[in-house]
Amino acid sequence: MNCLFILVMLIPLLPLLAAGGIATYILGGRAAGGNSDDREPPTARLAEGAAWLAFAGLLGLDALALLEGAPGHFVVGTWFASGSFVVPVSFLLDGLSLPFATLVALIGAVTLRFSRNYLHREAGFHRFFIFMCLFLAGMLLIVLSGNAVMTFVGWEFAGVSSYLLIGYAYDRPVATGNALWAFITNRIGDAGFILGISLAAWWLGTVEWSGLAAWAENATAFDKVTARLILLGFLLAAVAKSAQLPFASWIARALEGPTPSSAIFYGAVMVHAGVYLVIRLEPVLLHVPDVMIYLAIIGAATALYGWLAGLTQTDVKSSLVFATTTQVGLMFLACGLGWFELAAWHMGLHTTWRAYQFLLAPSYMHLVNEKAKPAPAWLAGRQWLYTAALQRFWIEHLAQSTLIRPAIAVGHDMRDFDDNVLSHLVGMPQQRRTGEEGERDEDAVIRGHGLAGAFLVWTADRLHRFESHLVMQQGSGPLTRAMRRIGEYLLVFEALLERPRYLIVAIVATFVVIL
Repeated sequence: MNCLFILVMLIPLLPLLAAGGIATYILGGRAAGGNSDDREPPTARLAEGAAWLAFAGLLGLDALALLEGAPGHFVVGTWFASGSFVVPVSFLLDGLSLPFATLVALIGAVTLRFSRNYLHREAGFHRFFIFMCLFLAGMLLIVLSGNAVMTFVGWEFAGVSSYLLIGYAYDRPVATGNALWAFITNRIGDAGFILGISLAAWWLGTVEWSGLAAWAENATAFDKVTARLILLGFLLAAVAKSAQLPFASWIARALEGPTPSSAIFYGAVMVHAGVYLVIRLEPVLLHVPDVMIYLAIIGAATALYGWLAGLTQTDVKSSLVFATTTQVGLMFLACGLGWFELAAWHMGLHTTWRAYQFLLAPSYMHLVNEKAKPAPAWLAGRQWLYTAALQRFWIEHLAQSTLIRPAIAVGHDMRDFDDNVLSHLVGMPQQRRTGEEGERDEDAVIRGHGLAGAFLVWTADRLHRFESHLVMQQGSGPLTRAMRRIGEYLLVFEALLERPRYLIVAIVATFVVIL
């Protein structure tokens, strides 16, 4: 069993170690200078090797599960504890997590191998592989974790690496803007995840997935109101991560990143993280059918939205991403109808097929010389519906007004609060500026503000006055005169020491003292 613990912990840890190894390789200067063709293979081999080793480890766990049964939930150790509340380092290896983790590792390894040639001689080659390894580590942690806290850690790894890869071309304002759009939208889902964890820890005393399932099966302890509130947080996270309505606008903008990251993030793997979370919550959802109805409505509406908007797309990647939105919406619909096993099979098949299509998309654009087909006649004939589909039902405009602009405005307000309030309270120095255009005043100095700043200014003024009036005073200050007189006495004493008789007396006195 100890070997099993080590193997399970190594699976998500291997890509993380690969990311650290690549970063060390870059910081050590070995990735700089020389021929880029010689610098790229070590980075690619390290990332691919970690992915293939994780895949091999999962195949070993799969074989063990087939021979002896799935290990199920087991605890490796304690992460942290507070009183009676304990968050362990736990993993859940069952019929859902093992197959999907194996698929994640396989698609990750294939995508990394594809990226070696696709990103050859790109300026951010090494940076791309670091982010991909971080994502793979986070995704494997999401799938294999036995509790919500560890799942959330993987959730954040995947989200941060997604943000960094959308803004891969950070010198382009469009890329950084789209990365910010996806980041803000997904932070709402992250807040929901934190809410679900907090409520589960507070009311149930556990964040283990098996603990939630056991609570749902306990008729005396189960409470539907508590279940609805806990599910509210987790399902908000799932809906945002899987780009379901009303959070569907970010996924089309996420295509700004390189094609390999689009394949594994938004076509194959990360977009299904929300579906995986919903399937993991099946024991609780089955006891709250009204929540499942809302889940089915959201899935059906998203599938319809993705289908209609996809009919008006004219490029390969946009068509594929809206097709992905449609299929993931159907998975949510299946979960809402109680067909969790069907949703799991759909998730696995769609993951494989969509990864293949995204990785083949660059070849499509080179091989296919035909122009994009217009929208179907039945859609083009209904002008209002065609316009709505072409504008993606104004979901992006709604998100811009309700999410992005308020978030940016809050950021500006916080910056102003920091500059105008906090800086004064802690005494941070500020550069005074004058003039309408904010030109620097040559006579202005850096001054402190607040209580601490005022004390420092007072101290500096007193020291400056002491220096000016007592020491300097153009060479005529009292302290200066005293020091000059002492200097004159020292010169006289030095002249006496230069005479032979006084020098002999000084030497004799020195020997007397020593002896």
